[in-house]
Amino acid sequence: MTKIIAPSILAADFSNLQSVCGLLNHSQAEWVHIDVMDGVFVPNISFGFPVLEAIKRHITKELDVHLMIQNPDKYIERFVSCGANTITFHLETTDNPLKTIELIRNCGARVGITINPNVPVAALRPIVRHVDMVLLMSVFAGFGGQKFMTETFDRIAQLQEIALQQNADFLIEIDGGIDTEIAKELFNVNVNVIVAGSSIFNSQNPQKTIKNMLEE
Repeated sequence: MTKIIAPSILAADFSNLQSVCGLLNHSQAEWVHIDVMDGVFVPNISFGFPVLEAIKRHITKELDVHLMIQNPDKYIERFVSCGANTITFHLETTDNPLKTIELIRNCGARVGITINPNVPVAALRPIVRHVDMVLLMSVFAGFGGQKFMTETFDRIAQLQEIALQQNADFLIEIDGGIDTEIAKELFNVNVNVIVAGSSIFNSQNPQKTIKNMLEE
């Protein structure tokens, strides 16, 4: 089973991103999660193309870009050109998700779709056969440091049932409020990708924390 830790760089020290990239390069994390916020779809604003380009120059990991923005189609080509390996967009942000999926794929990136905790998992039913990854938010998008919502486990089971019914093959990613113990529980129910920010970067040894999350 695929097991990937994707540290969320939003929780890192922005004053020295090169050092953060070096730390992650020497860790067991395979991806780095990039949260892009526009101040419209979510209340906060994070960072855009210049920061992504700077990270790309110093990182050896794949870039997992999570777009929390309205009108994602307008920016996808540029995010890919800046180094995004995977682009995930929110179902709620586009009137034609299949068009957005096609655009991401045509630009050469993996395609992810995501929903907030208040969106029924069933809303993904028409989409799952067309994507490489489904991200279930375990907190509401837009803020770091929120508490993990335990109902996420029920939502994972619902998504896995849809995958079985649709004969769909995609990675399952979970993002929000995840510490080492929760990470282990998520991997035990066959989640593939775990995004963690505060629990990694606020720990005394981020590399060891990543390693511990991956251990059985």
